[in-house]
Amino acid sequence: MARRSAIGLDIGTSGVRAAELSRRGDVVTLEKFGQVALPEGAVRDGEVIDAAPVAEAIRHLWSAAGFSHKRVYLGVGNQRVVVRTIELPDLAPNDLRKALPFQVQDYLPMPVDQAVLDFHKLETAEGQAGPVARGMLVAARRDVVMGNIGAVKQAGLRAEGVDLIGFALLRSTGSVTPGTPTEALVDIGARVTNIIVHTGGVPHFVRILLMGGQDITDALSERLGLPTFEAEGLKQQLGIQPPSGEWANAARVIDGKAAALMDEIRGSLDYYASTNPGVDIQQLVVSGGGSKLSGLAEGLAAATQRNVVWGNPTESMNLGDTGLDENQIAAVQSLAAVPVGLALGGI
Repeated sequence: MARRSAIGLDIGTSGVRAAELSRRGDVVTLEKFGQVALPEGAVRDGEVIDAAPVAEAIRHLWSAAGFSHKRVYLGVGNQRVVVRTIELPDLAPNDLRKALPFQVQDYLPMPVDQAVLDFHKLETAEGQAGPVARGMLVAARRDVVMGNIGAVKQAGLRAEGVDLIGFALLRSTGSVTPGTPTEALVDIGARVTNIIVHTGGVPHFVRILLMGGQDITDALSERLGLPTFEAEGLKQQLGIQPPSGEWANAARVIDGKAAALMDEIRGSLDYYASTNPGVDIQQLVVSGGGSKLSGLAEGLAAATQRNVVWGNPTESMNLGDTGLDENQIAAVQSLAAVPVGLALGGI
């Protein structure tokens, strides 16, 4: 049986990360994983602002990690991406793709010719005029998508596809066994938090928040007059804890900003619950660099009154020649959720 391989590339605010997966039959192997930091300002809220340093970081990543090819799958997920649950005429896939721009303008806050469109069909239902396809419309600003693709091209790579980050999380950290309870996948990045609610792999709701771990670092830097790297170190050292002693002021800043982020996550889940009575989100699965803040998972559990677990995107995979041992793989699990999920979409 032929072996298939795909690489998922996550261009985040603070760094670029990539995972190469291979599939032979039902066996998926993590072949390579790597990450390289980005200079501040190169990417803002999930959008490439300065392609040159992003391309340089990607070239460095490819050289350091030793990926086997240069074809990648990218993700998008920021406030310039629109996700709506809609109904459309139930057409054949090719016909629906052609008709999509003429069917969805009323759902978009942007001209349809300035958007990249996709439709994720969930089910077929009976409408007043015949069968309809019910699903999720995804529309991203074309300049955002092309900015990311341009940086990849400048690095000497080729983008094979672009996917919603929420769908990548669904593949990598979602419980997809039929009959499993409804859960929310929450990926907390530096500046962007992606939330997707699903049941058994079927997505119901997507919310993208422009908040993340870097907001806490910035607040510490501003309030205490610290360089950013020192504020980040202090944040990781203290975590979320009651304010006392020498670092009481710092603890108050961390607690306040973390509470604001948790309130936004809880509000998103409450909104979904209010519009879907009878559906109970039983647990949160967290990932992303921002989720590693000590005390955040416990705070989310208290704020949402739900069980919180860590996403494990490589749990059911073999480990290939990554150059990382099992302890190192465990340490980067939260960072690997998006690139692993993007790669899974390509194999």
